[in-house]
Amino acid sequence: MTMFSNQIMALKTKAMEQARPLFAKIDEISETNTARVLASFRNHQVSEYLFRTTTGYGYGDSGRERLEAVWAELCGAEKALVRTQFVSGTHALSCVLFGLLRPGDELLALTGAPYDTMQTVIGQVVHTPGSLKECGITYQEIPMNQEGIDLAAIPRYIKNNTKMVLIQRSRGYSLRKPLSVEEIRVACAAVKKHNPNCICFVDNCYGEFVDTVEPTDVGADIMAGSLIKNPGGGLAPSGGYIAGKAELVEMASYRLTAPGLGGNLGASLADSRLLYQGLFLAPHVVAQALKGAVFAAIVFDLLGYKTLPHFDEQRSDIIQAIELGSPEKMIAFCQGLQEFSPVDAYVKPIPGPMPGYTDQVIMAGGTFIQGSSIELSADGPLRPPYIIYLQGGLTFEHASLGILGAANAIVNI
Repeated sequence: MTMFSNQIMALKTKAMEQARPLFAKIDEISETNTARVLASFRNHQVSEYLFRTTTGYGYGDSGRERLEAVWAELCGAEKALVRTQFVSGTHALSCVLFGLLRPGDELLALTGAPYDTMQTVIGQVVHTPGSLKECGITYQEIPMNQEGIDLAAIPRYIKNNTKMVLIQRSRGYSLRKPLSVEEIRVACAAVKKHNPNCICFVDNCYGEFVDTVEPTDVGADIMAGSLIKNPGGGLAPSGGYIAGKAELVEMASYRLTAPGLGGNLGASLADSRLLYQGLFLAPHVVAQALKGAVFAAIVFDLLGYKTLPHFDEQRSDIIQAIELGSPEKMIAFCQGLQEFSPVDAYVKPIPGPMPGYTDQVIMAGGTFIQGSSIELSADGPLRPPYIIYLQGGLTFEHASLGILGAANAIVNI
C-alpha cells in the first residue's frame, strides 16, 4: 500500500498490534447479537412476502408490523415503532417528548446538556418556536461527574411534577463518557426509588448492539434512536424507532401521525427488505465500526492526542472523540478522511452552519445514505477544545484506511 508514507505505515503496524487482542471481545458480542437477531426472525416467521412495499394509508402492513414485533423483542420492550417516516433520530426523540409531556410537567436530564439538536427541541438555550418551553414544559439538568450520572443529586432535583427523566446514552458533542447499559439500569432504579411514576426515557442513538442488551431490557420505560445509525446496518435508507412500554409508545405514535391514528398508519414506501436485511447485518456492522473506533483511538494516542474513550476502555457507543486542539486540525482530519470515502471523495469539507446547531460544524462522510453515521464519518462543532467525533464504518478495512488518511493529513499540516 503505497498511498501512505513510511511513517504512517509504521503507525498502522504498531496500532494493529495493540488492537488485535481487543477485537476478540467485539467479535464475541457481535456473534451473540447475531444469534439474538436470528432467533427473533425465526420466532416471528420472517418471510419474503413481508418485504413488499405498501401505499396510501398503509393499513394492514404486515411487513411493518412484523418488523416492529422483531425489534420490540430484541429490545425487551412491549411495543415498537420502526418507521421510515421518522426523518431523524431527533424526530423520533421529539415524538416521545411531545407525546408524553404536558403543560406543567418537568423534564429532567440526568446526563447534563443534551445533544445540540435536542437543545432546540427543549428550547432552553435559544428560543425555538414550538419547543417544549413554549408549550409550558419546564426543564432541568444534572451535570455529570467523573463517575457518570450524579446519582446522589437525583433526590434534590426530582419533584412531584418531574414527569420524565432523559438519559442520553452517547456522549454527543462533549467529552463526558457514554453510559453502559448497566449504568442506565442503576440510574433508572434510582429514579424509580424517588418517584415510581417518573418515566425513564433513553436517547439510545449510537448505542444499539454495542452490548448484548438494550436499555428497555433493564428498566428504561421507553427509548428512541435512528435507523441510519446502528440498527439500520447501513442499508436502511431513512427512519427511526421508538420502543418501550406499549402505552407510552402508543402515545408517542400520536405525535408521529395524529391522535387516534397512531401507528396504524404509515405506508412502507421504501422496500421493507432493506430494513429487515439491515437489522440482520447490524450486529456485524456495529462490530466493524467499533473496531474502527478502537483503531482510531490507538493511532491518535500514539500521535499524542487525547482520545475518549481510551483504546482499552469499555465501549458503550460507536463514537470516538479525539481532541485535536485547533480548527485547522479539525479541517485537516475531515479532509483526510473524506479523501478515502466511497462517495464524494473529491470533495473538501469546510465548516458551515447547520440547522439545529449553534456553532459552525464541519462534517466528513462520503456516505451512500445522506447523513448516515453508521457509515464512516466524522463531525464536530468548531469550538474549543476542538474535538472531532468519529463514528461508523461498514467495514473495518475502510475505516482503517480513512483513519490513516485523517492521520496523514494532520501529520502533514
